[in-house]
Formats: sequence, structure tokens, C-alpha cells
Amino acid sequence: MARTNLRYGPNKGHPTTAIPKTSRPSQRKGIQSTKNKFVRSVVREVAGFSPYERRVMELLRNSKARKLTKKRLGTLLRSKRKLEELGAVIQESRRAH
Repeated sequence: MARTNLRYGPNKGHPTTAIPKTSRPSQRKGIQSTKNKFVRSVVREVAGFSPYERRVMELLRNSKARKLTKKRLGTLLRSKRKLEELGAVIQESRRAH
């Protein structure tokens, strides 16, 4: 609220200019930068997929893929993200051929 020179009421106090708050590193955490995204794509291109990821890509046709990824990654949310990522990779490869 903007303060006025009044003594009483909701806007009481000396008028000042509000200083905009800077974002803390903890609030920026997890946001992927373009450089980071590029580096990860290069590493993925060079290193390829891990053995369990290759197995999951084969199992994606069946229903056992989610169970395997959940066991490997620990949580269902991580499992869903990984399955989505690998599914996108499979679709890209289909488009390329």
C-alpha cells in the first residue's frame, strides 16, 4: 500500500518509494538455462542411452515400462517424466525414418 503523510488509518506513515525485491537463488533453482539445455543435449548425443533406458524403450509397447522406471528412479513422478522423455525420443526417431 502507498503510504501518505497521515498519522492514522491504513495508509499512515511517511511516504517512501518501494524497492523492488530481487529473486533469491532458491527461487531460481530448477529453471533450465539455454546453455545447460545445450550441454545436456550434446552429452545425450555423445553418450547415448543407458542400458535400462534402452530396455524401457523396448518395454514402452507393454505396460511394464512404468514399473521398471519407478523401481530404477524411485518415485512415480520421476518415472512419468522419464517415460514421457523416452516416448518423445521414439516418436522423433519414427519421424526421422
